[in-house]
Amino acid sequence: MGALSRPEEVVALVKLRVAAGQIKRQIPPEEHWAFAYDMLQKVSRSFALVIQQLGPELRNAVCIFYLVLRALDTVEDDTSIPNDVKLPILRDFYRHVYNPDWRYSCGTNHYKVLMDKFRLVSTAFLELGEGYQKAIEEITRRMGAGMAKFICQEVETIDDYNEYCHYVAGLVGYGLSRLFHAAGTEDLASDQLSNSMGLFLQKTNIIRDYLEDINEIPKCRMFWPREIWSKYADKLEDLKYEENSEKAVQCLNDMVTNALVHAEDCLQYMSALKDNTNFRFCAIPQIMAIGTCAICYNNVKVFRGVVKMRRGLTARIIDETKSMSDVYSAFYEFSSLLESKIDDNDPSSALTRKRVEAIKRTCKSSGLLKRRGYDLEKSKYRHMLIMLALLLVAIIFGVLYAK
Repeated sequence: MGALSRPEEVVALVKLRVAAGQIKRQIPPEEHWAFAYDMLQKVSRSFALVIQQLGPELRNAVCIFYLVLRALDTVEDDTSIPNDVKLPILRDFYRHVYNPDWRYSCGTNHYKVLMDKFRLVSTAFLELGEGYQKAIEEITRRMGAGMAKFICQEVETIDDYNEYCHYVAGLVGYGLSRLFHAAGTEDLASDQLSNSMGLFLQKTNIIRDYLEDINEIPKCRMFWPREIWSKYADKLEDLKYEENSEKAVQCLNDMVTNALVHAEDCLQYMSALKDNTNFRFCAIPQIMAIGTCAICYNNVKVFRGVVKMRRGLTARIIDETKSMSDVYSAFYEFSSLLESKIDDNDPSSALTRKRVEAIKRTCKSSGLLKRRGYDLEKSKYRHMLIMLALLLVAIIFGVLYAK
């Protein structure tokens, strides 16, 4: 039976569905906390699952940290807000989190609800310990200032690109390291390693989201650095046209190669974590990032539609990531899959190969590798697998509620 071609993913999907049901039952009764966790699931279902790895106190702090920064990001992303209005909001946002009476309506869909009811996030923030509040305030202040800077300038150079990604994601790495330290669960990680944790995730998202970002209404905001894309096109939007596919893929490969430089720092950061719940919280997104890089690399579909990891593989990663052995194995396998796609005629192929080999060498030297059997191909039996998974979930819930 075709559905059995990836039985391990069926099992992982069932576990993921059960875990999602448990999250809904764990939402606190207080209005502000109920809103926070409900909103977290709506703006990022995957993060809502990953955050459950943390202990209750730290989970609350990270939940609010995420929502505060998501609200700040909503202001930055809303291209309908005039700059003379947007810039002061970005720069002062760290003050607004202390004021439950502050409100600014912007964004769309769930993000508009988040902004309209931001008072509930502020109320929850004010219940956090002072150490958590100060860490969130500091990162929000620095991120808002950085976002304001790049509202007024384009991402021209690779240095600009690294600086922008630092403001919007590297600082998140700083903040999480500070929250872990405030909770007493970890030593304070170096800023360089914390920064790389954020940059690897952010650069992967920027690469994957090319088409969505370039087509944004009323106007696009792009963060691919001119220093890279100008080698392949006169205008960044030209890459989405079919006649430019060869150059587009070469530019894409250059961007992925740039992101890979952060992978070894990420491995070093994760290897130093002492608390297993913190470890899983950090490791799962990083494995998703290296997997997404492998999917995107040399893949013209990035310029045609949505490219992302299939749900079954995502479920496996969430279920199976429990130790550094799992991380090294995943990074090794996804790097090997990326390596298999390198075309020696690609302009950046030599550097890509060098960076992939460095990642694989780090993983191999750990002595902790094991075979996971991850692959990136979509199964022709995908819909059958999903139907079987849902059937199993129905059976499990039927048994549980019958008891």
